[in-house]
Amino acid sequence: MPSEPTLQHDFSLRDLNTFGIDARARHYVRITAAHQLAALLGEPRLAALPRLVLGGGSNLLLTGDFDGLVLHMASSGREIVGASGEHVLVRAQAGENWHGFVEWTLAQGLGGLENLALIPGTVGAAPIQNIGAYGMETRDVFHSLTAFDPATGTLANLDGAACRFAYRDSLFKHAAGRGLIIVDVTFALPREWRPNLRYAELATELDNALASARTGEGVAEPTPRQVADAVIAIRRRKLPDPAVIGNAGSFFKNPVVSAQQCAALLERHPALVHHRQDDGSVKLAAGWLIDQCGWKGRNLGPAGVYPKQALVLVNNGGASGADVQRLAQAIQADVLDRYGVRLEPEPVFV
Repeated sequence: MPSEPTLQHDFSLRDLNTFGIDARARHYVRITAAHQLAALLGEPRLAALPRLVLGGGSNLLLTGDFDGLVLHMASSGREIVGASGEHVLVRAQAGENWHGFVEWTLAQGLGGLENLALIPGTVGAAPIQNIGAYGMETRDVFHSLTAFDPATGTLANLDGAACRFAYRDSLFKHAAGRGLIIVDVTFALPREWRPNLRYAELATELDNALASARTGEGVAEPTPRQVADAVIAIRRRKLPDPAVIGNAGSFFKNPVVSAQQCAALLERHPALVHHRQDDGSVKLAAGWLIDQCGWKGRNLGPAGVYPKQALVLVNNGGASGADVQRLAQAIQADVLDRYGVRLEPEPVFV
C-alpha cells in the first residue's frame, strides 16, 4: 500500500512540464494510488482550491504561477488483464510513461500501439487528448478507463462511447468531464495484428529500413517492432527532444475546413497540403500553413519555431509561458490573415 502523500508548498513545476517553463504551484502533491485522491479531496480546504491534474506536462503551457493545488499523477503498473473477442486487454496506471508502456506491450509480443511510439507524456493523458500519430489515434485501440469523480468521491468506469472521442478531443476537455481524474486506462490490442501503414511517410520509412533485408522479389510483412522503430526514427529526425529543447510537440491542431472553403483556398494556393475526410470535410496541414507564412526557424524573443518542423514551438532558453503565447498568437494572426484559417493550439493553457 503506497504511503500517504505529502502536501508541498510553493513548489517549482519547471521539471514537470516539457516546455521547461519556470512556474510555481501554491500547493503540490504526488499521487501514487487512487485512494489518495479520495482522502485529499475529501478535505474541504483542499477540495475548494483551483485544481490542476498533471501527468508528464507534455501538453501544457504554464502562462504563470498556479495559485491552487497541483495533483501530480505518478501511479505505476501495467498488466495483461484478459481478452475480449479478438482482442487482448492490457491496462496501465495513469502515471506510467506512455512510450515506456508502448515498449512494454511490444515486449509482450502485442502489436497495436506501435504507431504511437515515442509520444511524450503519460498513459493517463492519452485519452484526454485522444493522442494520435501516423494514421491512428488512441480511440482506435481504446477499451475503457477508470476515473475518479471529485464531486462524488467515487470511481467510475467509462467506455469509448462515454469518452466522446474526436480529433484531438474527448469528454475530458469539456465541462461534463473536465473535473474527472483518470486513474488507469485499458486498451484492446488485436490478436491478429496487421500493420497500419496508411500514413505515406511511415510506409516509405519502413520500406527503406527493410530494403537491405529483402531477398528474392519481396519481404515478409513487417513486425510491430519494425513499425515502431520506423516511427521512432521519423520522430527523432523531425522533432526536438524535450530534454534538450523545451517544447510540447505539435503546438497547433491541423485545421478542418469545409470542402467549399478548401476549394476556394486551392484556387489561390494550388500547392495547399490537404487531406479529404470521410465526412466530406478537409483537414489542412497546419505546419505547411505556418511554414508558408515564414515562421519556420524564426524566433520571437526566447521562444521560436523549430527549424525542422513548423508545428513545434520551442523554448530556446529562459522563455516564459507569456513568451510562447505571444509567439503562438503572432503565428495565428499571420495564418488567419493570409489563408482565412484559424489555428487552434493543442496544449492546455494554464
